[in-house]
Amino acid sequence: MKPSPTVALTGRVAQLKAEGKDIISLGVGEPDFDTPVHIADSGVDAIRKGFTRYTPVEGVAELKDAIIAKFKRENGLDYKRNQILVSTGAKQTIFNLILAVVDPGDEVVVPAPYWVSYPDMVLLADGVPVMPYAGPEQGYKLTAKQLEAAITPKTRLFILNSPSNPTGAAYSAAELRALGDVLIKHPQVIICTDDMYEHIYWSKEPFVSLAQVCPELYERVVTTNGVSKAYAMTGWRIGYCGGPIELVTAMSTIQSQSTSNPSSIAQKAAITALNSDQNCVREMNKSFKERHDFVVAGLNKLPGVTCLEGAGTFYAFAHVEKAMKIVGVKDDNAFAEHLLVHGGVAVVPGSGFGAPNHMRLSFATSMKNLEESLKRMEKTLRAAQAA
Repeated sequence: MKPSPTVALTGRVAQLKAEGKDIISLGVGEPDFDTPVHIADSGVDAIRKGFTRYTPVEGVAELKDAIIAKFKRENGLDYKRNQILVSTGAKQTIFNLILAVVDPGDEVVVPAPYWVSYPDMVLLADGVPVMPYAGPEQGYKLTAKQLEAAITPKTRLFILNSPSNPTGAAYSAAELRALGDVLIKHPQVIICTDDMYEHIYWSKEPFVSLAQVCPELYERVVTTNGVSKAYAMTGWRIGYCGGPIELVTAMSTIQSQSTSNPSSIAQKAAITALNSDQNCVREMNKSFKERHDFVVAGLNKLPGVTCLEGAGTFYAFAHVEKAMKIVGVKDDNAFAEHLLVHGGVAVVPGSGFGAPNHMRLSFATSMKNLEESLKRMEKTLRAAQAA
């Protein structure tokens, strides 16, 4: 196992700032907005009313009902209470699933570029991550042909993140249908869809989840989501899923022996988030889209840098192989270090996401910081060109 590169970067930035260095960090994957007041108030109200004790391991009934209503309203998926699990963040939800279904030697298909934690969670379960690569020439999206080639008799789980952290790519209904047609032929494979960025999304085609597009897979899909990103509630730590009773029960049992219930206070806030008016989500999404457009355009003007437009999330994923040659470094880790030391800009190397020669930038920060970051990166690269 290795530490999360995004966590490591946060520590490195903190160290440099403590030394008096002027650093703009584009590494952190969380909204820069405060939790909307009406949601925060419900958490405060829970404390004042003494809702501060243990709850059922799998979450309170009121929150389960809010999640059931959300899945029905937004995804056309029908679940009952015993098909819902609430966890301390969607990371725990996915980890519960991996522990529940992966035995030593089982293979888990994790398309690259991937969220940094997926492969290491598989390794913790003594599983084998299989990571077919989908590069920029295919929009960072796995094809049905690649999925078919990656599946073997040992494959037990397939993890699909859309919109994607780190790339911002999102699968269309047709693309999901093609993947689903492959999965239908392999009944031993459980599917985890990570829909965390569902509401940070601006593609012309409406967001869809795999179980929605392929109802034939309903009994094998665990649909995962949470309130962290859409509602600026990263620190509240609430993730959830809907799925087959057998799987969700196993996941709940594992959770009962690790963390037990998620925070009672955060659960109350999550109820308000899911049940109340969603205008706050739309307003934050509007800001993220404006920043996305600005950052992608700016990156594509930098020497040796190319960046595809994303369909969602608050990340830009740039290809920097030519820029690495300009700077004279051998890999993306050294390139990120060069930007940090000489430009005062912190980005995450793409190799941590299974995509060497890339860098991930979070634009979940102020437009002022983004403007200054692009200026610093351009200055650094121009200086290297002139050297």
